Amino acid sequence: MLKTIYPALGLVLLSGCSMAPDYQRPAPPVAETYLGDLAATTASSQHAPHWQEFYQEPELQALIELALANNRDLRVSELTTEQLRAYFRIQRSALLPNIDGAANGSRQRTPADLSSSGQSTISSRYQVGLQMPAYELDFFGRVQSLRDEALQQYLATETAQASVEISLIAAVANQYHILIALREQRRLAAEAMDAAQKAYNINEDSFNGGVGTELDLRTAEAQLQAYRASELAFLEQVRQAENRLTELVGTVLPADHTSGSILANCSQPATLPVGLPSELLMRRPDIRAAEHVLQAANAKIGAARAAFFPSVKLTAFGGMASSELSGLFDGGSAAWSFAPQVTVPIFAGGRNKANLQVAELQKQIEIANYEKSIQSAFREVADALAVRLTINQRIDAQTARVEAARRRNELSDQRFNAGVDSYLPVLLAQQELFAAQQDLVRAHLDRLTNQSALFAALGGGWEE
Repeated sequence: MLKTIYPALGLVLLSGCSMAPDYQRPAPPVAETYLGDLAATTASSQHAPHWQEFYQEPELQALIELALANNRDLRVSELTTEQLRAYFRIQRSALLPNIDGAANGSRQRTPADLSSSGQSTISSRYQVGLQMPAYELDFFGRVQSLRDEALQQYLATETAQASVEISLIAAVANQYHILIALREQRRLAAEAMDAAQKAYNINEDSFNGGVGTELDLRTAEAQLQAYRASELAFLEQVRQAENRLTELVGTVLPADHTSGSILANCSQPATLPVGLPSELLMRRPDIRAAEHVLQAANAKIGAARAAFFPSVKLTAFGGMASSELSGLFDGGSAAWSFAPQVTVPIFAGGRNKANLQVAELQKQIEIANYEKSIQSAFREVADALAVRLTINQRIDAQTARVEAARRRNELSDQRFNAGVDSYLPVLLAQQELFAAQQDLVRAHLDRLTNQSALFAALGGGWEE
């Protein structure tokens, strides 16, 4: 029995010649440096902070950890990766023959007109031993190429899972900062509404005392209701933002999940070393995943090419056989069989040629997808850098605008209370102050959102 199996295993060692094309990574279809003034911000880097170092607010870190443990999209991605890992193991097992234990028996009656003796006979056969089902000797690398394709598909999914994780971290951070900004805007609307209420009370007293005009009173009333509507609108947006954050986190939010202020208490993320565009090829998981898919398409060409060549399969058995069950293990009952089979493709209606053409075209598609992923990554980093160049100056300008609007509001109140001006300058000053404060909050939010966008665009917390 072993003398039968060993030659078959020896033939296995002779197989495995791959016919897949030699893989060569396509040249990145982007410039070597970021354009214009952006090049000055892109010193080469080997390491960037992990997300715990990048997002330093304890509340945000707690939310991200909850999301990594409970987010359903991430869970589906992890399970899909495990599924493809199992599929790869299945495909890899085809490189080795299966050895099965087998026991069977049969009884057969042969009619007289079919029997060599001219009489009907009843024959029995019993056997037990080890068998090797039809095993393909991979002389031309078909099974090897299919194994390589499954491996690259698994690696692509595993790498894409890292991309899903990075996107989730950035999404949680963005939604956290959006919620803080909306609560800040709602607070500003409530303060403006209180100021408008006081102004309305003053105008109402003046009107009732016969000093003020109804025009000033109705103007103050309209202003009050406008701020009230704004405060209610921000309340709706706050609740929607909380719902979205709950969905991302995947569980109930902690009670103290957003106690900070985007203007005062929300700390700034760590500085990100950008590096050169070429470094994105290893930093970005989605680019690496696209390259694994390209390598899978390259391996599939090898399997399509191997279909043009003969297929060799082996079937073997070694064990004990007897015509009587009681004599199965008697001396001299050893039995073996060895049955090679060679199949040569002659006519398939052009199917093999079409399969090869499909595989080659699929590789060209994946090359285009790989190059597109590089271009998209280049644009995302460049866009984030473009915002980073000016966002601090925009915040400074908005801060100065708020201070000027606040002083204007104070002066307008003084002139109105002194009876120098009508209520209209006060109204305009309040509107300008409210708009400036809202724009300042949005500018701070833009800076934090841009930092998260750059974190995700660079591949998020990579290591050498």
